[in-house]
Amino acid sequence: MSVNMIDPTDPLDDASQLLFFAFRNLTAEPDRILAGRGLSRVHHRVLYFVRRNPGLSPGDLLGILRVSKQALARPLRELLGHGLVASAAVPDDRRRRALTLTARGAALERRVSGAQRRLFASAFRAAGPAAADGWRDIMATLGDRAPRARGSAAGRKRASPPGRAASRPRR
Repeated sequence: MSVNMIDPTDPLDDASQLLFFAFRNLTAEPDRILAGRGLSRVHHRVLYFVRRNPGLSPGDLLGILRVSKQALARPLRELLGHGLVASAAVPDDRRRRALTLTARGAALERRVSGAQRRLFASAFRAAGPAAADGWRDIMATLGDRAPRARGSAAGRKRASPPGRAASRPRR
């Protein structure tokens, strides 16, 4: 049976389909690595954002991931239990917690995200810098973030994750 992989009647369907197949390929190796440890994509998301934001509070992580407390509680508890994430009281406010990766958590995050970074590096090299910049702008827009400023130090340093930007309107 032959499947029409591209519907020529709607380029937006084409974009959705391309995103689906890219996401499938982008998550295949990380899913395999995580499954071998009894973990899943949600665990990877937590590891990734805690690595990018050491000292992040669980509340800030909820805002970044845009999930409920209930949706975050189990994976965070499992990561803490596996010794991949550490939680410590914030010195100036003992009621708040700060999340960091342990050495084991950092190693796992590097391995899982490294598989994705290699795919991105290969695709960006093949497509060229202008296409890579265009892709980033499209993904930023879809991800509800303003496209980065080209060539500026602020543009090279990624903007705050969703939910963390001071100027972000409340919903």
